[in-house]
Amino acid sequence: MSYLVIIEKAEGNYSAYVPDLPGCVATGKTRAEIRKAIRSAIAMHLEALREDGLAIPKPTASAEIVEVA
Repeated sequence: MSYLVIIEKAEGNYSAYVPDLPGCVATGKTRAEIRKAIRSAIAMHLEALREDGLAIPKPTASAEIVEVA
């Protein structure tokens, strides 16, 4: 499965979250670090859902870049 990940630049780091997995977040100092951290966070989040006997949400979120004149 592939989930949309939103990465935002903060003052001294990056943060990321997964709209389809509420509560699944990560932070990192670089974009490379945040990519690794959010992959790990997704894996742990999905494992916790499985352990709790909860359904794994299907990816539904999407993103688009919109140019503004």
